Amino acid sequence: MGGVRLLLLSDIHANHAALQAVLRDAETRGYDRAVHLGDAVGYGPHPQAVLDALRDLDATCILGNHDQMLLEYADQKREYKESVVSLALRWQLTRLSERDLNWVRTWRDGVDDPAVGARYRHGTPISLDAYMDSVTAAREVFAQWQGRLGFVGHTHVPGVYATLNAPVGEWIKAQPFPDGGSYLVPPSARLVLNPGSVGQPRDGNSAASYALFDTARGSFEVRRVPYDIARTQEAILEAGLPPVLAARLAIGK
Repeated sequence: MGGVRLLLLSDIHANHAALQAVLRDAETRGYDRAVHLGDAVGYGPHPQAVLDALRDLDATCILGNHDQMLLEYADQKREYKESVVSLALRWQLTRLSERDLNWVRTWRDGVDDPAVGARYRHGTPISLDAYMDSVTAAREVFAQWQGRLGFVGHTHVPGVYATLNAPVGEWIKAQPFPDGGSYLVPPSARLVLNPGSVGQPRDGNSAASYALFDTARGSFEVRRVPYDIARTQEAILEAGLPPVLAARLAIGK
């Protein structure tokens, strides 16, 4: 049986320039299906263009915490408190149509994919908004979740957490990918894999991050792609969004 090549995107955060660069790079590598692991919106200046691109990809889209907050503001289910997050989301609501919002409402908080044998969720395999950002956090997740493959986002940092069988039980090993790289999935391990953030990397590398997963080879490849950061920064400032949202893109934080 032939394998499937998954294009794994996460945390685009309305940064269309970054998404365009990633999709150009992914086109040269080849893929069969696209999965977006949450937070298409929030922070950035191009929510409409990003949603249009995900629609064109026919991507499987998972609900992220910013996507959820956007809907809560739209439905007046969230009290407004001024912050960088809320300012961006409230502005984005003025740029999105009811059709856009209705599509985001169809996104689910986690999807199991039997064909790949994987779970897609935003925060961890067992949470929409918890962070799997340390070996300690990973140990707790693996103790509560018995799946073999999980794909998550949320941390904006690409990496893999893997279990290794040992006499005392499962050990957890972490592998970061600050400059991209490949990881071969061991046959008996359980893993949670994070492609990093397309639109707002936070590992000190300003290049957009995404991943490809080949089910036949068991390979997870993180790609780092430079993009026109200045274009996104200018659009953020033109929109009147907080300048910190533009500044942080240049330093990958």
